[in-house]
Amino acid sequence: MRGAGEEYLASFDGFTSVKGSAEATTLDDASVDFVAMGQAFHWFEPSAAKREFGRILKPGGWVVVIWNERLTDTTPFLRDYEVLLQEFCTDYTRVTESYPRPEQMHNFYGGNVFHEHDLPNEQDFDFDGVSGRLRSSSYSPAADHPKFAPMMSVLEEIFRKHAQVGRVRMEYLTRLYFGRLDARGERA
Repeated sequence: MRGAGEEYLASFDGFTSVKGSAEATTLDDASVDFVAMGQAFHWFEPSAAKREFGRILKPGGWVVVIWNERLTDTTPFLRDYEVLLQEFCTDYTRVTESYPRPEQMHNFYGGNVFHEHDLPNEQDFDFDGVSGRLRSSSYSPAADHPKFAPMMSVLEEIFRKHAQVGRVRMEYLTRLYFGRLDARGERA
């Protein structure tokens, strides 16, 4: 992801990329006003990331988590897509269970008050787009996996069944969590 960001943002003055992780950013102590992260949050080791964020935040600094939660049952297409994921994707359940929930955010912010705001969001896809969306998901089987070809065949059937004017819609809630970390050794 860092490589994609570096390529996309290379032309922006002042853009800097550092080699690091959520658990070891390589940034100086008390050097940032806020830490913001998106979908990758579920890959972090929460305790280690929280310690690191507390270390690099200036006093009173904010931590922001932005998460697109795909809706699974608001339309016939989304219901069929969810069944496809459950049937063909190799570790879909494990990955989705790691997505942040309010109770996990409460633990992450350490009992401090944090704020939550949900915004509706959507993406309209042609078949190439929805196919790319599926294939880019970490739980999707690789092209050489025995489940890959049947999964893509079912995706095409679902797409044909639900497409309107050659497109289907993915609906999301964009969840925004923001607050300060607790005082147990972290910035508050």
